[in-house]
Amino acid sequence: MMGIGLPELMIILVVIMIVFGAGKLPEIGSAFGNSIRNFKKSMKDAEEETEKLTEATTDAVGTEPCVREHDDEATKADGEESQPADPPTPAPTESKDK
Repeated sequence: MMGIGLPELMIILVVIMIVFGAGKLPEIGSAFGNSIRNFKKSMKDAEEETEKLTEATTDAVGTEPCVREHDDEATKADGEESQPADPPTPAPTESKDK
């Protein structure tokens, strides 16, 4: 299996100590810890904001929003027939004679 065990972690730690030096390790560790802490905090804040927006939308609308796809009832009430939508036009293509 391709797991990282204690010997692999020790080798990684030795390489890091050689590259950065023993004096920089506490600074690197604290910077890494602060980065993880800030990431967790921002994820929690984003989740709370999304929850608040969802609650605000639900409260403003009531239960669930009602979406009408066609406005046939409004046109029939006015005595007009609904017009069909224009068919989509095909995209221009290059001629093969070039």
